Amino acid sequence: MKKENNKPDPKKAVLILEDGSEFTGICFGYAGNTNGEVVFNTGMVGYPETMTDPSYRGQILVCTFPLIGNYGVPGDERENGLYKNFESENIHVRALIVSDYSEDYSHWNAKRSLSDWMNEQKIPGITGIDTRMLTRKLRDKGTMLGKIVINENEEISFQDINKLDLAGEVCVKEPVEYKKGNKKIILVDCGTKNNIIRAFLERNISVIRVPYDFDFTKIEANGILISNGPGDPKMCKKTIKNIKKAMDKNIPMLGVCLGSQIMALAAGADTYKLKYGHRGHNQPCNETGTKRTYITSQNHGFAVNAETLPQDWREWFVNDNDGTNEGIIHISKPFFASQFHPEASPGPDDSEFIFDLFLRALK
Repeated sequence: MKKENNKPDPKKAVLILEDGSEFTGICFGYAGNTNGEVVFNTGMVGYPETMTDPSYRGQILVCTFPLIGNYGVPGDERENGLYKNFESENIHVRALIVSDYSEDYSHWNAKRSLSDWMNEQKIPGITGIDTRMLTRKLRDKGTMLGKIVINENEEISFQDINKLDLAGEVCVKEPVEYKKGNKKIILVDCGTKNNIIRAFLERNISVIRVPYDFDFTKIEANGILISNGPGDPKMCKKTIKNIKKAMDKNIPMLGVCLGSQIMALAAGADTYKLKYGHRGHNQPCNETGTKRTYITSQNHGFAVNAETLPQDWREWFVNDNDGTNEGIIHISKPFFASQFHPEASPGPDDSEFIFDLFLRALK
Protein backbone atom coordinates (compact mmCIF):
# COMPACT_ATOMS: atom_id res chain seq x y z
CA MET A 1 0.00 0.00 0.00
CA LYS A 2 1.31 3.44 -0.98
CA LYS A 3 0.82 6.73 0.78
CA GLU A 4 -0.70 9.72 -1.03
CA ASN A 5 2.80 11.18 -1.64
CA ASN A 6 3.70 8.00 -3.55
CA LYS A 7 6.34 7.05 -1.00
CA PRO A 8 6.20 3.49 0.38
CA ASP A 9 5.23 2.88 3.96
CA PRO A 10 8.28 3.20 6.23
CA LYS A 11 10.01 0.00 7.34
CA LYS A 12 10.56 -0.94 10.94
CA ALA A 13 14.21 -0.88 12.08
CA VAL A 14 15.59 -2.33 15.31
CA LEU A 15 18.88 -1.49 17.03
CA ILE A 16 20.08 -4.43 19.13
CA LEU A 17 22.93 -3.88 21.61
CA GLU A 18 25.28 -6.62 22.80
CA ASP A 19 23.65 -6.55 26.25
CA GLY A 20 20.35 -7.56 24.65
CA SER A 21 18.70 -4.13 24.72
CA GLU A 22 16.48 -3.32 21.75
CA PHE A 23 15.38 0.06 20.38
CA THR A 24 12.73 0.08 17.67
CA GLY A 25 12.23 2.91 15.19
CA ILE A 26 11.59 3.66 11.54
CA CYS A 27 14.14 3.21 8.75
CA PHE A 28 15.37 6.07 6.56
CA GLY A 29 18.25 6.08 4.10
CA TYR A 30 19.21 2.60 2.91
CA ALA A 31 17.02 -0.30 4.01
CA GLY A 32 19.74 -2.82 4.87
CA ASN A 33 21.12 -4.57 7.95
CA THR A 34 24.46 -3.55 9.41
CA ASN A 35 26.61 -3.79 12.54
CA GLY A 36 29.35 -1.84 14.33
CA GLU A 37 30.36 -0.04 17.51
CA VAL A 38 27.58 2.19 18.87
CA VAL A 39 28.80 5.67 19.87
CA PHE A 40 27.18 9.05 20.44
CA ASN A 41 28.03 12.57 19.27
CA THR A 42 26.88 15.70 21.11
CA GLY A 43 27.24 18.13 18.17
CA MET A 44 24.22 20.23 17.23
CA VAL A 45 25.21 20.64 13.57
CA GLY A 46 27.70 19.28 11.06
CA TYR A 47 26.33 15.86 10.15
CA PRO A 48 27.72 15.92 6.54
CA GLU A 49 31.24 16.57 7.87
CA THR A 50 30.87 14.16 10.78
CA MET A 51 29.54 11.28 8.71
CA THR A 52 32.39 11.64 6.19
CA ASP A 53 35.06 11.79 8.90
CA PRO A 54 37.13 8.57 8.44
CA SER A 55 37.59 8.40 12.23
CA TYR A 56 34.00 7.08 12.39
CA ARG A 57 34.81 4.07 10.23
CA GLY A 58 32.85 1.05 11.44
CA GLN A 59 30.71 2.94 13.96
CA ILE A 60 26.97 3.29 14.40
CA LEU A 61 26.52 6.96 15.23
CA VAL A 62 23.88 8.23 17.65
CA CYS A 63 23.10 11.96 17.45
CA THR A 64 22.15 13.45 20.81
CA PHE A 65 20.74 16.59 19.16
CA PRO A 66 17.13 15.61 18.40
CA LEU A 67 16.50 17.21 14.98
CA ILE A 68 18.69 15.93 12.13
CA GLY A 69 18.34 16.41 8.37
CA ASN A 70 16.66 19.82 8.42
CA TYR A 71 19.32 21.52 6.27
CA GLY A 72 19.87 18.66 3.83
CA VAL A 73 23.22 17.78 2.27
CA PRO A 74 25.45 20.08 0.15
CA GLY A 75 26.78 19.41 -3.35
CA ASP A 76 29.90 17.62 -4.58
CA GLU A 77 32.01 20.65 -5.55
CA ARG A 78 35.78 20.15 -5.39
CA GLU A 79 38.77 22.39 -4.80
CA ASN A 80 42.40 21.27 -5.02
CA GLY A 81 41.07 17.79 -5.78
CA LEU A 82 39.17 17.61 -2.45
CA TYR A 83 35.46 17.79 -1.72
CA LYS A 84 34.74 21.28 -0.39
CA ASN A 85 31.80 20.23 1.78
CA PHE A 86 32.85 16.80 3.02
CA GLU A 87 35.80 15.40 4.97
CA SER A 88 36.51 12.46 2.65
CA GLU A 89 35.27 10.73 -0.49
CA ASN A 90 32.35 8.91 1.15
CA ILE A 91 30.34 8.25 4.31
CA HIS A 92 32.22 6.20 6.92
CA VAL A 93 29.62 5.63 9.64
CA ARG A 94 27.86 2.31 9.21
CA ALA A 95 24.53 3.75 10.32
CA LEU A 96 22.94 6.89 11.75
CA ILE A 97 20.48 6.95 14.65
CA VAL A 98 18.40 10.06 15.35
CA SER A 99 15.41 11.04 17.43
CA ASP A 100 13.62 13.07 14.75
CA TYR A 101 14.63 12.90 11.09
CA SER A 102 13.48 15.84 8.96
CA GLU A 103 12.61 14.79 5.41
CA ASP A 104 11.82 18.41 4.50
CA TYR A 105 15.06 20.39 4.34
CA SER A 106 15.94 24.00 3.63
CA HIS A 107 19.38 25.54 3.09
CA TRP A 108 20.94 27.69 0.37
CA ASN A 109 23.68 25.09 -0.18
CA ALA A 110 21.52 21.95 -0.03
CA LYS A 111 21.36 19.71 -3.10
CA ARG A 112 19.60 16.62 -1.71
CA SER A 113 18.08 15.20 1.43
CA LEU A 114 20.09 13.35 4.05
CA SER A 115 18.04 10.20 3.41
CA ASP A 116 18.70 10.29 -0.35
CA TRP A 117 22.43 10.78 0.25
CA MET A 118 22.55 7.87 2.68
CA ASN A 119 20.57 5.68 0.29
CA GLU A 120 23.07 6.47 -2.52
CA GLN A 121 25.91 5.19 -0.31
CA LYS A 122 23.94 2.31 1.23
CA ILE A 123 23.96 3.68 4.78
CA PRO A 124 20.90 2.83 6.90
CA GLY A 125 19.34 5.18 9.41
CA ILE A 126 16.81 4.87 12.23
CA THR A 127 14.50 7.65 13.41
CA GLY A 128 11.97 7.66 16.22
CA ILE A 129 14.31 6.17 18.81
CA ASP A 130 14.60 7.70 22.29
CA THR A 131 18.21 8.81 21.77
CA ARG A 132 18.32 10.34 25.24
CA MET A 133 17.67 6.95 26.84
CA LEU A 134 20.13 5.27 24.46
CA THR A 135 22.84 7.82 25.23
CA ARG A 136 22.31 7.43 28.98
CA LYS A 137 22.75 3.68 28.57
CA LEU A 138 26.00 4.19 26.63
CA ARG A 139 27.25 6.62 29.28
CA ASP A 140 26.41 4.11 32.01
CA LYS A 141 27.73 0.92 30.43
CA GLY A 142 30.19 2.41 27.94
CA THR A 143 30.52 2.01 24.20
CA MET A 144 28.87 -1.23 23.04
CA LEU A 145 28.70 -3.35 19.94
CA GLY A 146 25.41 -3.20 18.11
CA LYS A 147 23.57 -4.33 15.03
CA ILE A 148 20.68 -2.89 13.06
CA VAL A 149 18.02 -5.25 11.76
CA ILE A 150 15.72 -3.96 9.03
CA ASN A 151 15.36 -7.11 6.96
CA GLU A 152 14.50 -9.87 9.43
CA ASN A 153 15.25 -12.65 6.94
CA GLU A 154 18.91 -11.63 6.69
CA GLU A 155 21.27 -12.87 9.40
CA ILE A 156 23.77 -10.43 10.92
CA SER A 157 26.04 -10.77 13.95
CA PHE A 158 27.98 -8.39 16.19
CA GLN A 159 31.46 -7.32 15.06
CA ASP A 160 34.33 -5.90 17.13
CA ILE A 161 35.69 -3.24 14.79
CA ASN A 162 38.73 -2.54 16.97
CA LYS A 163 40.25 -5.81 15.75
CA LEU A 164 40.14 -4.55 12.15
CA ASP A 165 42.83 -2.64 10.26
CA LEU A 166 40.58 0.40 9.98
CA ALA A 167 43.35 2.90 9.17
CA GLY A 168 44.39 0.68 6.29
CA GLU A 169 40.83 0.72 4.98
CA VAL A 170 40.49 4.52 4.89
CA CYS A 171 43.94 5.84 3.93
CA VAL A 172 45.11 6.59 0.39
CA LYS A 173 46.73 3.67 -1.40
CA GLU A 174 49.46 5.67 -3.16
CA PRO A 175 51.19 9.00 -2.33
CA VAL A 176 49.35 12.12 -3.47
CA GLU A 177 50.89 15.61 -3.65
CA TYR A 178 49.00 18.87 -3.21
CA LYS A 179 51.32 21.60 -4.48
CA LYS A 180 51.18 25.09 -3.02
CA GLY A 181 54.24 26.79 -1.52
CA ASN A 182 57.96 26.03 -1.36
CA LYS A 183 57.82 24.40 2.05
CA LYS A 184 56.23 20.97 2.21
CA ILE A 185 55.07 18.56 4.87
CA ILE A 186 54.45 14.83 4.78
CA LEU A 187 50.93 13.96 5.86
CA VAL A 188 50.82 10.39 7.14
CA ASP A 189 47.25 9.48 6.22
CA CYS A 190 45.71 7.27 8.91
CA GLY A 191 42.25 8.49 7.88
CA THR A 192 42.79 12.21 7.45
CA LYS A 193 40.03 14.77 7.22
CA ASN A 194 40.12 17.00 4.16
CA ASN A 195 40.14 20.12 6.31
CA ILE A 196 43.59 19.26 7.66
CA ILE A 197 44.90 19.40 4.10
CA ARG A 198 42.95 22.59 3.40
CA ALA A 199 44.38 24.24 6.52
CA PHE A 200 47.95 23.83 5.24
CA LEU A 201 47.19 24.72 1.63
CA GLU A 202 45.62 27.94 2.92
CA ARG A 203 48.91 28.60 4.73
CA ASN A 204 50.83 28.17 1.46
CA ILE A 205 52.32 24.81 2.46
CA SER A 206 52.57 21.91 0.01
CA VAL A 207 51.34 18.55 1.30
CA ILE A 208 52.60 15.07 0.38
CA ARG A 209 49.93 12.63 1.53
CA VAL A 210 51.17 9.06 2.05
CA PRO A 211 49.49 5.81 3.21
CA TYR A 212 49.67 5.10 6.94
CA ASP A 213 52.13 2.20 6.44
CA PHE A 214 54.31 3.99 3.86
CA ASP A 215 58.01 4.46 4.71
CA PHE A 216 58.21 8.22 4.27
CA THR A 217 61.56 8.64 6.05
CA LYS A 218 63.49 8.90 2.77
CA ILE A 219 61.33 11.75 1.43
CA GLU A 220 62.78 15.25 1.85
CA ALA A 221 60.29 17.45 3.69
CA ASN A 222 60.19 20.28 6.21
CA GLY A 223 57.94 18.48 8.65
CA ILE A 224 55.66 15.52 9.33
CA LEU A 225 52.00 15.48 10.31
CA ILE A 226 50.31 12.29 11.53
CA SER A 227 46.58 12.50 10.90
CA ASN A 228 43.45 11.48 12.70
CA GLY A 229 41.88 8.13 11.92
CA PRO A 230 39.78 5.25 13.25
CA GLY A 231 40.43 2.38 15.60
CA ASP A 232 43.08 1.26 18.05
CA PRO A 233 46.42 3.10 17.55
CA LYS A 234 48.30 -0.08 18.44
CA MET A 235 47.05 -1.59 15.17
CA CYS A 236 49.22 0.93 13.27
CA LYS A 237 52.48 -0.94 13.86
CA LYS A 238 54.28 0.20 10.69
CA THR A 239 53.27 3.81 11.32
CA ILE A 240 54.69 3.68 14.86
CA LYS A 241 57.94 2.19 13.54
CA ASN A 242 58.33 4.92 10.90
CA ILE A 243 57.54 7.69 13.41
CA LYS A 244 60.28 6.34 15.71
CA LYS A 245 62.78 6.65 12.85
CA ALA A 246 61.61 10.19 12.08
CA MET A 247 61.94 11.19 15.75
CA ASP A 248 65.57 10.08 15.70
CA LYS A 249 66.14 12.61 12.89
CA ASN A 250 64.53 15.45 14.91
CA ILE A 251 62.17 16.31 12.05
CA PRO A 252 59.41 18.70 13.25
CA MET A 253 56.30 16.66 13.89
CA LEU A 254 52.64 17.21 14.70
CA GLY A 255 50.06 14.55 15.59
CA VAL A 256 46.28 15.05 15.51
CA CYS A 257 43.88 12.73 17.34
CA LEU A 258 44.97 9.19 16.37
CA GLY A 259 48.24 10.82 15.33
CA SER A 260 48.75 12.00 18.92
CA GLN A 261 48.32 8.45 20.20
CA ILE A 262 50.71 7.07 17.56
CA MET A 263 53.35 9.65 18.52
CA ALA A 264 52.97 8.69 22.19
CA LEU A 265 53.41 5.01 21.36
CA ALA A 266 56.47 5.81 19.23
CA ALA A 267 57.94 7.77 22.16
CA GLY A 268 57.47 4.81 24.50
CA ALA A 269 54.19 5.70 26.25
CA ASP A 270 51.01 3.64 26.36
CA THR A 271 47.41 4.12 25.21
CA TYR A 272 44.09 2.71 26.43
CA LYS A 273 40.45 2.56 25.35
CA LEU A 274 38.10 5.12 26.90
CA LYS A 275 34.80 3.95 28.37
CA TYR A 276 32.69 5.91 25.90
CA GLY A 277 35.08 8.30 24.17
CA HIS A 278 34.77 11.98 23.29
CA ARG A 279 32.67 12.91 20.25
CA GLY A 280 31.28 16.39 19.77
CA HIS A 281 32.14 20.08 19.37
CA ASN A 282 32.06 21.25 22.97
CA GLN A 283 34.88 19.47 24.82
CA PRO A 284 36.75 21.87 27.16
CA CYS A 285 40.52 21.36 27.21
CA ASN A 286 42.89 23.11 29.59
CA GLU A 287 46.40 24.05 28.48
CA THR A 288 48.73 22.89 31.26
CA GLY A 289 50.67 25.62 33.05
CA THR A 290 48.09 28.23 32.07
CA LYS A 291 44.53 29.17 32.94
CA ARG A 292 43.46 28.95 29.31
CA THR A 293 40.62 26.63 28.28
CA TYR A 294 39.77 25.86 24.66
CA ILE A 295 36.42 24.52 23.47
CA THR A 296 37.33 21.83 20.99
CA SER A 297 36.01 19.49 18.33
CA GLN A 298 36.71 15.84 19.12
CA ASN A 299 36.19 12.29 17.92
CA HIS A 300 38.19 9.54 19.59
CA GLY A 301 37.70 6.36 21.58
CA PHE A 302 41.29 5.89 22.79
CA ALA A 303 43.63 8.10 24.82
CA VAL A 304 47.25 8.44 25.89
CA ASN A 305 48.10 7.31 29.41
CA ALA A 306 49.96 10.43 30.57
CA GLU A 307 51.55 8.58 33.49
CA THR A 308 53.56 6.49 31.02
CA LEU A 309 55.10 9.45 29.14
CA PRO A 310 58.94 9.44 29.13
CA GLN A 311 60.72 12.11 31.18
CA ASP A 312 61.37 14.37 28.19
CA TRP A 313 57.65 14.59 27.32
CA ARG A 314 54.93 16.63 29.03
CA GLU A 315 51.15 16.77 28.98
CA TRP A 316 50.15 19.74 26.84
CA PHE A 317 46.38 19.71 27.27
CA VAL A 318 43.99 17.97 29.68
CA ASN A 319 40.26 17.39 29.27
CA ASP A 320 38.43 19.52 31.84
CA ASN A 321 35.55 17.05 32.12
CA ASP A 322 37.35 13.82 32.94
CA GLY A 323 41.06 14.70 33.28
CA THR A 324 42.16 12.53 30.35
CA ASN A 325 45.09 13.53 28.16
CA GLU A 326 44.35 15.89 25.26
CA GLY A 327 47.85 16.56 23.93
CA ILE A 328 51.56 15.99 24.46
CA ILE A 329 54.68 18.04 23.78
CA HIS A 330 58.42 17.36 23.91
CA ILE A 331 60.40 19.57 26.29
CA SER A 332 63.20 20.35 23.82
CA LYS A 333 62.42 18.92 20.37
CA PRO A 334 59.82 20.20 17.85
CA PHE A 335 57.30 17.44 18.56
CA PHE A 336 53.68 18.43 19.26
CA ALA A 337 50.39 16.53 19.39
CA SER A 338 46.77 17.37 20.13
CA GLN A 339 44.08 14.80 20.86
CA PHE A 340 41.38 17.20 19.67
CA HIS A 341 40.91 18.55 16.13
CA PRO A 342 42.45 22.00 15.47
CA GLU A 343 40.98 21.94 11.94
CA ALA A 344 37.43 21.56 13.36
CA SER A 345 34.93 20.97 10.50
CA PRO A 346 32.56 20.75 12.20
CA GLY A 347 33.04 22.68 15.41
CA PRO A 348 35.05 25.64 16.72
CA ASP A 349 38.43 26.45 15.18
CA ASP A 350 39.82 28.29 18.23
CA SER A 351 42.77 25.89 18.42
CA GLU A 352 44.07 26.34 14.85
CA PHE A 353 47.02 28.18 16.41
CA ILE A 354 48.52 24.70 16.88
CA PHE A 355 49.05 24.48 13.12
CA ASP A 356 50.82 27.85 13.17
CA LEU A 357 53.02 26.72 16.05
CA PHE A 358 53.98 23.66 14.04
CA LEU A 359 54.73 25.75 10.95
CA ARG A 360 57.08 28.01 12.94
CA ALA A 361 59.08 24.91 13.83
CA LEU A 362 59.49 23.72 10.23
CA LYS A 363 63.05 23.39 9.01
